[in-house]
Amino acid sequence: MADCVAAVKTGMRLILLGPPGAGKGTQATLLAQRHGTTSLASGDILRDAIRRGDPIGRKASRYVESGALVPDDLVTGLIFQRLDGLGKEESFILDGFPRTESQARVLDARLMEKGQSPVDLVVDFEISEEKIVRRLAGRRICGACGASYHLEKKAPRREGACDSCAGGLRIREDDRPETIRRRLLVYHEQTEPLLKFYRAQGKLQVVPGDLEIEDQYQALLELLKRERLV
Repeated sequence: MADCVAAVKTGMRLILLGPPGAGKGTQATLLAQRHGTTSLASGDILRDAIRRGDPIGRKASRYVESGALVPDDLVTGLIFQRLDGLGKEESFILDGFPRTESQARVLDARLMEKGQSPVDLVVDFEISEEKIVRRLAGRRICGACGASYHLEKKAPRREGACDSCAGGLRIREDDRPETIRRRLLVYHEQTEPLLKFYRAQGKLQVVPGDLEIEDQYQALLELLKRERLV
């Protein structure tokens, strides 16, 4: 498939929601690569801040490692730093943000304050808890170069070693089964009300989260075409 099939609508604001492991991060990356838009993943932005050891990263690390939601002020501060760096008419995808209704309201206010278009569409990826645990618990990351693997779908050639640099593979703290279940509990308690918020605005649509990557991409693409965002 070509890297850029068709450009997204100028100034598109797309939000991808769903529990950890539902596929939203992968789909955000595919959309950005194939359709010429910017993907902003809250998890990646937080982990980058933690790796750099900046003040927000240090504060956020204890929440991430325990599976708790990072407080609104920390998350929104990081996200808005990235949004402010985009052009006024530049389209973007938000992956994993907002996670609470209060974050959603702050985002709406920020876009209005900057004279930018409001959120166009919110896509929720639905998947069962057991499938999520199986997906995430199989992920491994190289401690040296950051390459990622999955024990079922992308296993390294040699157990426990990176194919690229031979560095040791490890499981992220937030991918351990006990942490995953805590993350899911937090998601159900704090993030699901956000679905009601966007449903009331007529902006919420659903895509299955248990499809294979390319099937899920095609389902998402068809939805975007129906909404005239591609």
